[in-house]
Amino acid sequence: MQGTMIWFNVDKGHGFINTEQGERLYVALGGFAPGEFPDPRCKGQVVRFDREAEGDEPRAVNVSFVTAADPRRARIRSARGGHKL
Repeated sequence: MQGTMIWFNVDKGHGFINTEQGERLYVALGGFAPGEFPDPRCKGQVVRFDREAEGDEPRAVNVSFVTAADPRRARIRSARGGHKL
């Protein structure tokens, strides 16, 4: 599944993800994939994850960040190619 980080509090070790379907999922610090660690400024970042239902509250596990190309770098590259911005 894919969604967006709503917020994550590193000190408390938990946060929430908004799925593409509009569902809000809890995510704990231990729910991130190996090598992934949430940044305090991760709000709005796109993530991939697995949905797991434990009790009444669903949660996200195996969370990893989706990296996107920096739009500023794309503009710089096109400017080098002779295109004026």
